Amino acid sequence: MPNSPSPLTVSDRVIVFDYGEVISRSPSERDRADIVAVARVPDAVFWGPYWRHREGLDQGTIGIREYWQLVASDLGVEFSESRIQEIWVADFSGWISIEPAVFDIISDLSAGGSRIALLSNAGFDFSSPLRSSPISRFFERVFVSAELGLVKPDPQIYLEVARELGITPAEMVFIDNKQENVDAAVALGVTGHLFTSARLLRSFLETL
Repeated sequence: MPNSPSPLTVSDRVIVFDYGEVISRSPSERDRADIVAVARVPDAVFWGPYWRHREGLDQGTIGIREYWQLVASDLGVEFSESRIQEIWVADFSGWISIEPAVFDIISDLSAGGSRIALLSNAGFDFSSPLRSSPISRFFERVFVSAELGLVKPDPQIYLEVARELGITPAEMVFIDNKQENVDAAVALGVTGHLFTSARLLRSFLETL
């Protein structure tokens, strides 16, 4: 039988979750190997270009096809249209995974009547999946950086999220796996938590 929710109530605040490596697991070695295999370039040279252009993708200044063309250009290769689609599928699959223990925390928060939202640094291609997947029913709002034209840790992204949620920064609780993103939110008066494990996250939320 499925586990019943254990209601977890955080009153008078909105809990804003990051997605990647908080709700989702980190891409595995197999995930990373699959991307490199499809790209047909050495692992040692692939990841520099991959991360170099990621902010533009997450900020919405470049599209997914253009992003992979820029990666290919930096690698000194050409990706065919079908190769771009294959690489996108491999990359997307690695990031859309789920950490069940964090999913359960979100379910418990929802059962307790807590307000919950999502703020992810991600390209336009994540907008529909994040809003259409089963977990989306727990979120009052889903914020995707590409749609906002801003990326964490830009202070404006937290202020915009707070504005759209109808709260002050002091009424936000922000959970992210990157210290710089948490620090930027805390500097605005947000209550922040650096995610390292579901166990510590639950303990933190129980103190609120």
